[in-house]
Amino acid sequence: MDPINRRGFLGAAGGALPVLASAATAQEQDGGSARTVKATLAYQEESRLRRMKWWHDAKFGMFIHYGLYSIIGHQEWVMESEGIPIPDYERLAVRFMPKPGAAREWARLAKRAGQKYMVLTTKHHEGFCLWDTATTDYNAAKQGARRDIVREFVAAARAEGLGVGLYFSLMDWHHPDGARCKDDAAARERFVAYTHAQIRELLTNYGKIDILWYDVDWPLSAEQWRADAMNRMVFALQPGIIVNNRNGLDGDFATPEHRITAADRAWESCATMNYGWGYQRTDEEWKPARRIVNDLTLCVQQGGNYLLNIGPEADGSVPRGSIDTLEQVGAWLRTNGAAIYDSDGRAAGAFGNYTNFTKAKDKLYVHVYFWPSKSPAAQMLDVLRPETVVAVGGVRSKVLSARLLKTGQPVRFTQDAIALRLTGLPDEAPDDPTTVIELTCEGTPYVRHHLIRPEWPRYGVNIGGQRSS
Repeated sequence: MDPINRRGFLGAAGGALPVLASAATAQEQDGGSARTVKATLAYQEESRLRRMKWWHDAKFGMFIHYGLYSIIGHQEWVMESEGIPIPDYERLAVRFMPKPGAAREWARLAKRAGQKYMVLTTKHHEGFCLWDTATTDYNAAKQGARRDIVREFVAAARAEGLGVGLYFSLMDWHHPDGARCKDDAAARERFVAYTHAQIRELLTNYGKIDILWYDVDWPLSAEQWRADAMNRMVFALQPGIIVNNRNGLDGDFATPEHRITAADRAWESCATMNYGWGYQRTDEEWKPARRIVNDLTLCVQQGGNYLLNIGPEADGSVPRGSIDTLEQVGAWLRTNGAAIYDSDGRAAGAFGNYTNFTKAKDKLYVHVYFWPSKSPAAQMLDVLRPETVVAVGGVRSKVLSARLLKTGQPVRFTQDAIALRLTGLPDEAPDDPTTVIELTCEGTPYVRHHLIRPEWPRYGVNIGGQRSS
């Protein structure tokens, strides 16, 4: 992952697989024949909807950045950003002592938070491996606590019914060929073989893996990484897996980082809860639950997933600020989960001044972030409308009923060509951090985004060559 600055923060298929498995081995050295590459891509395309259904349904996942950098507590790029020599950094390995049961704590927290899958950094850019690998002694099973943390993580996630994702950094600051491979062909051959061997171990030794989350393909091109052979191997070993787009190939889903930007394909926004991915001991600027719920809703309404990070401390404990926020989000989801997990996108171009929207079949969910009775506009209009009103412009679908999702209490409403007005609401917001009102519509919900009343243009707006007055 990229280091974060303050501005950024604020602002199985059956038939094809035996062919792929044998071809992946036979063609490993030259990157594979065009025929095999085409077969891999065809399998990936043909099986994508089936492989990704669970992920689309899941909506919300937990990212976990944990490694030697957690001991220092200066975020995950500390080896590079503070210029720590490799021999000095290596000495951290004997101090890597995650407490027993740390992975279970992560999984149970994810479950309470309403997250449906987890992604662990099996190896970050520092090059330290959290699994028992035969490729290097620089790993958790041979250093420090001498335990296979990936095995513990997989078991913990499965015990809570969560999807299992393995993050893997292609870039490696520790391996002697990790940098020289850019210009040295022999070093490149060794390093690419090393990388492929590590991925093979991860997808062979831990049962079913649901997600492979590549990161940072510097300094090589997809061709130099033999990324097509890499993915052929991945699908041969794990036919039901999904892969992201960070090994130089498109993969199954895009991964905007610290941005909620809809793509024309499956996508997942990954974000932190404070200023760092890895643990930062002096950083207590946690995003509030309101911000997390809002970001989750923005992702879901645009058809994306939200992968929210925790950075455990040196012993694997989750910082209190992360726990508090995630438990608040989980409490909200236990009441309002239908507005997230059932969502199939937003209602056309839905938007609002103090609301957001998700939809599912004939349901439109109005997420009210700022309760209107507390706004200056409501006070100004108090003479005309003495009761609390949630007004939503541009709802074109006929609304049949409305209710508060938290309590099930029916909500009165009136609807005309301009707006839907929900009335008889309490002065105080019924839920925290946001209140959701469920509308049942006649047919698929539709909210007009632009020009809610185009037949009555605003003063001074030039419509069709005529200036309004």
